[in-house]
Amino acid sequence: MSLADKVLAVNNDLPIRTDKPIHSGKVRSVYWLTEADSRRLIREKGYPVAEDAPLAVMVISDRISAFDCIWRGEGGMQGVPGKGAALNTIANHWFKLFRENGLAESHILDIPHPLVWIVQKARPVMVEAIARQYITGSMWRAYSKGEREFCGIQLPDGLDKDQKLPELLITPSTKGILRGIPGVPEADDVNVTRADLENNFEAFNFSSKGDIDLYEKLLKEGFDLISGELAQLDQIFVDTKFEFGYVTDNKGEEKLIYMDEVGTPDSSRIWDGEAYRNGEVVEKSKEGFRQALLSYFPDPDILLNKDRMEEREALARDNELPASMLMDLSETYIAIAERIVGHKLNISDNPKAELLEVLKRDYGLVD
Repeated sequence: MSLADKVLAVNNDLPIRTDKPIHSGKVRSVYWLTEADSRRLIREKGYPVAEDAPLAVMVISDRISAFDCIWRGEGGMQGVPGKGAALNTIANHWFKLFRENGLAESHILDIPHPLVWIVQKARPVMVEAIARQYITGSMWRAYSKGEREFCGIQLPDGLDKDQKLPELLITPSTKGILRGIPGVPEADDVNVTRADLENNFEAFNFSSKGDIDLYEKLLKEGFDLISGELAQLDQIFVDTKFEFGYVTDNKGEEKLIYMDEVGTPDSSRIWDGEAYRNGEVVEKSKEGFRQALLSYFPDPDILLNKDRMEEREALARDNELPASMLMDLSETYIAIAERIVGHKLNISDNPKAELLEVLKRDYGLVD
């Protein structure tokens, strides 16, 4: 069986018992469990949450999103083989180290299968928490055109592309479209300043102004831990995006926790250390795929210019990419995952049947 046959592209059609609509994002689908099943699993599995906490099964797919579009390849390839397993494996590894090192918890309660998390409901903070250690990507594009202020932070003149920054920068952006915040455009993914967060903390879903300090602390702690671990593998942690939310624990206390995934090649840039010392950037993340897309299409401005979103969506809808582009990304994801965790990944021959069997046999969630 070829790797292409192992792709889990559609993950919102699984017969997991739920009485609510299935939420399907770009990559993950969320199945909210019935109240009875949530209470049963909390009791049977001993999850450290309130007995009435809503739980969900979160299933990752192998779909590939870049420039806010889903891409596919020739020959019926609807995703990147091994991508979901690689991302979950890496995120699970970092979350485990976070716990062992006394950092905040995550929303993940259980990992029944490499493509599946059981999570507790969290109230998300409406901020994409972005940390940057190097000037590259969108920040470099803006800097090279003369911009010097990013999220209220002033950068010095004279920086070079891909240079290490004087300090770790926190450059948050909005998560979703937020309305009625002075000075913040009503659009997804727009940069905001720390002053924006402080002056409108409730609009961003923070419980208190002090939690802005806490989210920055957790972001820096998480970044530093991952950066240090990757440095031991001679890999550079360039920049990343974290997400945060609030949960209530089994003592009734509200806590700020990590949400979604952390430190994966989907949400971060990772560079090869030896190549960088030799003056070359070798991407070990999705950025390589983004660059390949920019080279593949004759008018890359369509992918970079948000005003051309309709054209961009048409590109993704009407074009099958060469299979080699998706397979190159598959090799990148699997290789960096295996390097991080120190063992080979088990890529399932039939991920859908396998995960359903586990959820039926061990969790009683499939009829």
